[in-house]
Amino acid sequence: VARTRIPHFIAFANRMCTPNDSANSSVQASELEQQAVATGYSQNPDLLVAIDEATTAALASLPPLERKVIDLGIVYISSIYDGQHSPTKVVPSILETVKQHYSHIDGSIVQKIIGCSAGGLLGSTHIAGGCTPIENEGAAGVTISLCVLPDTEIRTFHLLEDDVPDDYAEMDAATWKSSVGLSKLKSSSQGDNTGIDDQCSFMLLPAPSFQTDMDDFLKGLTFNFETSAIFGGLASTVSSLSRAKLFRYDVDEPDCMQALTEGCLGAAMSGDVTFKVMVAQGAKPVGGIYRVVKGEESTIQAIQLDEAATEQLELTGEDIGDENDESDAEEMDLKKKTAAAYAKAIIPKPVLAEANYLMKTLSDEDQSFMRKLLLIGLDGNSGVGKSPSDLIRLAEGDGHRFTVHQVASAGMKDGSVTLPFGSVNIEPGNRFRFFVRSGDYAKKEVQAIWTGHQRKKLKPTPPAACFVFPTLDRGENLFSTNAFESNIIAEYLQGVPSIGGFFSNGVIGALDGSNSQVMVHGSASCYAVIGSKSNRPIYSNSQALEQVENETHVGLMANGRILDQNPTEKEEENPAPRSANGELIIKRREIHSGRALTVSAVEWSVAERIAKPSSALEGFMWNKETEVDRLRERVPLSNLVSQCKLFDMDATKPKPRGWAVSIRAAMASEQFVVIPELKRIEPFYGSLRKRYDIVKLVAQFIKGGAVALSVNCDSVLFGGSLADIKTIRDTTSNAADNELAPPPILASDLILYPYQLYKLRLAGADAVNLVVGALSGKDLLYLSKIAASLKMDVVASVTSEVQINSVTKLGSCIAAISLSNRDLETFGFDESGVQALELMKSDAMKNFSNIHPEALIFAEGRVGITEMDDGKDKSIKSYVNELKKAGVMGAIVGGGLAASKDDFKEFRMHLNSEFA
Repeated sequence: VARTRIPHFIAFANRMCTPNDSANSSVQASELEQQAVATGYSQNPDLLVAIDEATTAALASLPPLERKVIDLGIVYISSIYDGQHSPTKVVPSILETVKQHYSHIDGSIVQKIIGCSAGGLLGSTHIAGGCTPIENEGAAGVTISLCVLPDTEIRTFHLLEDDVPDDYAEMDAATWKSSVGLSKLKSSSQGDNTGIDDQCSFMLLPAPSFQTDMDDFLKGLTFNFETSAIFGGLASTVSSLSRAKLFRYDVDEPDCMQALTEGCLGAAMSGDVTFKVMVAQGAKPVGGIYRVVKGEESTIQAIQLDEAATEQLELTGEDIGDENDESDAEEMDLKKKTAAAYAKAIIPKPVLAEANYLMKTLSDEDQSFMRKLLLIGLDGNSGVGKSPSDLIRLAEGDGHRFTVHQVASAGMKDGSVTLPFGSVNIEPGNRFRFFVRSGDYAKKEVQAIWTGHQRKKLKPTPPAACFVFPTLDRGENLFSTNAFESNIIAEYLQGVPSIGGFFSNGVIGALDGSNSQVMVHGSASCYAVIGSKSNRPIYSNSQALEQVENETHVGLMANGRILDQNPTEKEEENPAPRSANGELIIKRREIHSGRALTVSAVEWSVAERIAKPSSALEGFMWNKETEVDRLRERVPLSNLVSQCKLFDMDATKPKPRGWAVSIRAAMASEQFVVIPELKRIEPFYGSLRKRYDIVKLVAQFIKGGAVALSVNCDSVLFGGSLADIKTIRDTTSNAADNELAPPPILASDLILYPYQLYKLRLAGADAVNLVVGALSGKDLLYLSKIAASLKMDVVASVTSEVQINSVTKLGSCIAAISLSNRDLETFGFDESGVQALELMKSDAMKNFSNIHPEALIFAEGRVGITEMDDGKDKSIKSYVNELKKAGVMGAIVGGGLAASKDDFKEFRMHLNSEFA
């Protein structure tokens, strides 16, 4: 895996820390049996075949069994398979495949198995010198890890809600352990002197229904096994219609071959095995550091800014918010100045009052999150002598400073906040920070955690494996790229033979080993690195590949990778299917498919059998179809049609402004008309502005001479809404009152149904943008005619000559055509800008211009950012000049304006200066 650019906080840690010396081995490595963890993965659509393939792949990576046993098997099954086969067949299928593989060995080979259903899987395929990680979210699949753990005692257990005492502190250890079925285990204080201590490590797989009793169980477990490593994840499903499953097998317990739906499964491991547990919270700190002034139990009533701690934080370069960003202090009225002075004052304040002020200093994205969910972090009292910045601390290997909690309730009268009961014990003086979720910060946090792990690790040998348990709302949803976390692990744990895990409904672990509270974390990832206490040798994948080559019992070798008859390797992503004319083949959403639903801090799944879109456009369409379906359930189409008729008859309602007419009038004095586009987010680039103040932006555009506006009102990819159109309409109407020409509004959305056109008209749109690549010829004609009947101009956005030909056939209902640089397969852009230029110079465009001589021609996509070399210099103006020479009349500009330091008038004049 290619190493990414080292972030500044890791570079800072590199200057401050040096690696520790490796620990001396307590036993000669050559005398010990090898420790091994092998992971197999399959996406076969048939469950039993997938289990066989995954188990076979894992077996191929195991060493010869000196003790003729596999100590532990761990299985994760996608809930997509629900209803295909009985869950009671999972464990027997694994045992049968193992038995066939080791047909020469008598007796039970696999000693223990635990596992659960999953809404997503992590696995790996073995290669020379390591492994290739795989992450599979919301699709069918099976991951199986087989563990050979010499000199390790393993006990599996299953407990139900009624088994968990809630008064653990008042019970002796023997009574508590007997209640939860752990009576045979020694507490951490009861170890012997055999050289390898009996400290237990616990892997837990609870059903979601067990979560209410999980806190009591974890408190009792840490109380009686205070130095033990505890980790795991809550079982999950792809569909809310499915019920989470737990799987257990134990050779020491007769008839223990279980498929369960309730309780908590666990494996207690003691002996020559060790786990390093880490948790990534995915939460970005915002604002300064505070101290609790008044609070008790789990309620915080008043806080006060800790000036000294906040100043130290600023010295590390951490952005704690800028309340003056994009605002003019002189324009603030007395009321606002008073509120700002109060917020800055070093006096105790209610938590909600400070949160409300802090929110105003944040970006739109962070504000949006903070309005939905309030996260606070409490200092673990481990900050003495260490960096106040969490990222730098993590990169130095010092762990998190703040443990993030979700606010359970808030007091509207006194501004207090209450955390989940029993999760904390608030005391005056506790340090405190506000947090928000952030994908960019989460990436930095993951990198910092693994940088710190490398610095603090004591053993030079690679670990046997890494078990990974992210929550369902991480993965591609958070990082915008597949397998980000597992690739980072493979990069930092170079040579690790195995990575496995599943996407869970919550992760279990302490933030930094045994130094902090073990708890269930939402929107987090838990990493458990498995190794040997005695520095026992680890069976490597290079040895596995050599074994396969010599025995030829699995497949062939090619480029260091195993090629099985039934390969389970991650397949290369195939390009989206296209028709003979090169256009994307788009399938409409399956009626019985659903979508994932975010509830609180964790994304719970509500989709029954999710199909994977073959392109970004197809996925966008499926989401849009779901959105429109929900709107129709509330307001039927017939109701909208009636509203539009009444709307037209009402003289007080706004009438359509001529979007194309306004632009033609401007062309008399301007050679290249710039249409500013308002949008919050660009899919590939995130938020375009720190603060998206529509009213302020529209006022600036009108003042700068905008003759028309475009607004992206899509909520799926661009963060817009229909309310944005109404806000802009009202703002432009106010401009008319000030004797400024009110510019007409082009509504940009992925329009698939007439229903959307009626909604846009009622919101105040004067024109609509149709994405031609998403529509068949009949749909394009139908929607164009309905838009014309509603007196809205139609702008057709095209990305190919085939699409231009479709628009040419429409007749007079097209007011303009927009040549886009967007790639509909990925929704990225042609950064060179050549796509729009070539379309303008194409025969299809010449034919369009001959048939539609009155139609306006625009370009869109990175105009104002893309540079072109004209032989003299490379500049933005050179690209615009080429567009103009080719016959383009103007551009719809969104990201280019957001990236420019000029105001709109200067930007517009700059692009026209070449033609003056």
